[in-house]
Amino acid sequence: MLNFTAFPYEPTGECTSKDDEKISVWDAMYTTRCCRNALNAAAKALALNLNAGNATTSLFLSQQQWQNCSGPFSRQPSVSLEGCGLQSLYTGGSRCSTLLFLPTLLQSKVYEAAVQNCSGFAAVEFDGVCGGCLAAVAEVKRAMMDDFGVRGDDQNENGACGFAAVVAVAAGRIGNRSDFDGLFQCLPALDTSNSVAKAIVAAIAVVVVLLLIVLLVKHASKKKKKAKPSASNDTSMWSGLYRFAKEEIDRALDFGSERTSLGRGSAGQVYKGILPSGQQVAIKKIFQSNTSDSFIREVEGLSRVRHPNLVCLLGCCIENGEQYLVYEYCEQGNLAQHLLRKDTVLTWELRVKILRDCALALRYLHLRVDGCIVHRDIKLTNILLTEKLEPKLSDFGLARMLGMDETKVFTDVRGTIGYMDPEYMSNAKLTCASDIYSFGIVALQLLSGQKVIDLDLDARDQLTRKAKDVNMGLRAISDFEDPRLKGNINKADFESILQIAVLCVAKSSKGRPTIDIVFEELDKAWHNTIANERAKQEMTSPATSLSKPWEAVPV
Repeated sequence: MLNFTAFPYEPTGECTSKDDEKISVWDAMYTTRCCRNALNAAAKALALNLNAGNATTSLFLSQQQWQNCSGPFSRQPSVSLEGCGLQSLYTGGSRCSTLLFLPTLLQSKVYEAAVQNCSGFAAVEFDGVCGGCLAAVAEVKRAMMDDFGVRGDDQNENGACGFAAVVAVAAGRIGNRSDFDGLFQCLPALDTSNSVAKAIVAAIAVVVVLLLIVLLVKHASKKKKKAKPSASNDTSMWSGLYRFAKEEIDRALDFGSERTSLGRGSAGQVYKGILPSGQQVAIKKIFQSNTSDSFIREVEGLSRVRHPNLVCLLGCCIENGEQYLVYEYCEQGNLAQHLLRKDTVLTWELRVKILRDCALALRYLHLRVDGCIVHRDIKLTNILLTEKLEPKLSDFGLARMLGMDETKVFTDVRGTIGYMDPEYMSNAKLTCASDIYSFGIVALQLLSGQKVIDLDLDARDQLTRKAKDVNMGLRAISDFEDPRLKGNINKADFESILQIAVLCVAKSSKGRPTIDIVFEELDKAWHNTIANERAKQEMTSPATSLSKPWEAVPV
């Protein structure tokens, strides 16, 4: 039997896509969008089975074994492998599954190239790695189909070979969790609609509908003022998201005697929730006084970006005028809470890693091929920490995209006082450099442990002025270093991070570094940190685990 507990089926909820809406998942399996998660769960379980050495000649199971795994998933009983039309993915169910000899595949150069190309998701630009990885996976599938003499228009064979290619490459990256997760996060980019004809018909229908809407609006405008638009109840445009019923949201929130508040975002209150499966989630209830644009902006923003250091949006709910967003739950709260804790302290190594990973997420947002996404609200409370204290940037309620041909946009000034770019506050000119300024403030807070709360303009100016004095040599580094670290820092890296942070908080956007430069400096500091820690442990005990420095330590 396959192990579905290591990588459980996710997410839970009612799929927003219509049951009969067929697509080619991974450009291989002809099924519905709702079944993509079933395919993910099965592929991950088979990859784990392959990596554990349970498969020697074929990565497929026998027909009986596969049938035993084809029942409904407990987290979403309406979905099963059999119901999704995946019941033939067993040894003998196709020419591909019959002729595939595992040792030959694992020793092939095309497979080795795919495993190599699907690495480094956490180190470099996600989209760049994703594109090369998917091309390599497709090449593995094509090579198998050529070897076995099967046609590309054979739906059954295309599905089996495509599934085998994903499982094999996933097994090759399962030892690196960020690469393993990154592969499955970018696989939806391979999805295609069921036919060009359907797309053409849909396009014609859209044009007709738009013309009708224009005529209706013109007609209505003659009789009364145009009403303020509200958020659409049709969320089918947001691929990969699940729509929760209001009843499901209420049950998830009312798991205890009273609702547990996790904090307040720019657009709503955030609560802890528990789904019927036991999965913990964070649920944001959008303020009714808020306009619908923040809800739409966050859903559209998070549904099209995928990165290990960005919080994952699982689904949404729009019902009876109420709006909810359901996110992955980050058990360790936010960064501000950790800097304020009295019982534990974030180590120097962990602070470097948090800054480096946040810069990586920001780099992904700023360097997207379709334009820069400006977060507009980077601050300590919007950096969440997972159980393993890995940072995730959250709250995209104020995010704004700049097109490929735009370097700035004039917009309403919104954000958090103390973190907002002074130039943006004075002239409402929003650029990618606005995020750089906010990130610089966060870096100074992490270095100093100061001004974690109540960061008004005066407190911000005191913090930046002190940092600039230390950077210029007018004050000692010890004057700016967080005393709770007790001197356990790398002085050279502290100085380099302080220098880049001071550049980030320059009053003029022209004096600030790009996110590429920021990330490069932080990445150097991170690699120095790893090297220094290894050197220390080699001098003491070679068997000592490297995990200790990346944890918060008791005071």
